[in-house]
Amino acid sequence: MPVPVPRQRAIPAVESGQAPAAPTVGGPSEAEAPLHRDPARKEETVRNDATAEDDSARTATSTATPATAPTAPTAVHPAPRPAPHGTSHTTALTLLLIEDDPAAGPIVPDLRDSDGKPMRVRTARNLTEAGRLLTDDVHCILLDLTLPAPGRAADDDELAVLRHVLELAPRHAVLALTASGDAERGAEAVRVGAQDYLFRDELDSRLLSRAIRYAVERKRSDTAERRLAEGRLRAQENARLERGLLPTPLLEGSPLRFAARYRPGRSRALLGGDFYDTVRTPDGTVHAMIGDVCGHGPDEAALGVELRIAWRALTLAGLCGDELLNTLQQVLEHERDDDEIFATLCTVDIAPDGRRAGLCLAGHPAPLIARPDRPARLLPYENNGPALGLLPGARWPRMQVELGARWSLMLYTDGLIEGRIGDGRERLGQDGMVEMIRRQIAEGLSGEELLRAAVNEVRELNGGELTDDVALVLLDRVP
Repeated sequence: MPVPVPRQRAIPAVESGQAPAAPTVGGPSEAEAPLHRDPARKEETVRNDATAEDDSARTATSTATPATAPTAPTAVHPAPRPAPHGTSHTTALTLLLIEDDPAAGPIVPDLRDSDGKPMRVRTARNLTEAGRLLTDDVHCILLDLTLPAPGRAADDDELAVLRHVLELAPRHAVLALTASGDAERGAEAVRVGAQDYLFRDELDSRLLSRAIRYAVERKRSDTAERRLAEGRLRAQENARLERGLLPTPLLEGSPLRFAARYRPGRSRALLGGDFYDTVRTPDGTVHAMIGDVCGHGPDEAALGVELRIAWRALTLAGLCGDELLNTLQQVLEHERDDDEIFATLCTVDIAPDGRRAGLCLAGHPAPLIARPDRPARLLPYENNGPALGLLPGARWPRMQVELGARWSLMLYTDGLIEGRIGDGRERLGQDGMVEMIRRQIAEGLSGEELLRAAVNEVRELNGGELTDDVALVLLDRVP
């Protein structure tokens, strides 16, 4: 009959470090006897990889419907199994015993897990054999510390073989086997990386079964804790990096008040594809910019930072308007990974007297201006040029805008206006945003408070978190 493929069994959980011993029926069994080799039972108790898998196959198919057509005997190849950290509930434990002389070493005839299911046992006489038998379905390694390590003299390092196995199997639980009374060596093995140590002369099947289960659970717990710690460190490093990449406005000497709000669309991110900046040049002109790289991933965020830094450098060097945007487009074309990547941009240069400004739009929504003598409205956007990266040799006309004596100018990205309204497909849009800002200004909101209220209301209208990045910049002139 066809050779069955072993079913997978799960590693049983250990309850608070008090896993029950393997159940026994009647009087003492072979499994409870000390694990010493009986020379008269050599063929019965020393298992190699093939016989262990064959035993597992017969156990897994004891209730299966038998086939009627006999087949010739074939070698059993273990089916792919998940790694020790994610075993299913039906996977049996597999032990790899590394012992150079099985005839003089411990015998493991009847190891069982906490559910009474037999454990599979593989035996390797040296580390070369162990490397061949060490597959992902092995959950624990029982290692004789007296084995010589490859390429090392016996007196180089008494734990050299353990260090070699830990390098060979970093994801597997390891039990160190040492001579009775050599607790110091066993404790050192645990310090080096083994999950526990056992005395050869004190082993029995109950002790070894429990030690294997505990070692597997400890390894799983240690791995999870290490990954959690690594994840926290990585998140902290990313947070520090992203905070460092956000701009610090250079407005020293300017009477204008500045406020900004940034909310990336990526979960747990601090920086998205939106970018902004504000600087004051030596002649007293205040330059403000906001942009949006298409996409929401870390590559888009990095490209946005590059464009922001390039904009600041070019602005401080005296460029503005069409000349500045043309240079930024060259930067984008050289730095992007895909020719389809583009970026929208809005730049404003406010005259030193604060009453007028130059406006350039590269595929970006027009800013909103609010003054005491008239309701908030959008600045003209008839001469909106193409987004950066779309058309080689494009031009971006600069429009002159009258601001007045007292005003508030809000620059924003499309994440603020593309959120949905309720459960339907209708979006807020620019008209909806203008009405919202008018109402909030009428309620007395300004500065950071106004920006915070705008973002919060847009989220509420959307029925949850926004999927796109949102950036807002607010400049106020109050004579």
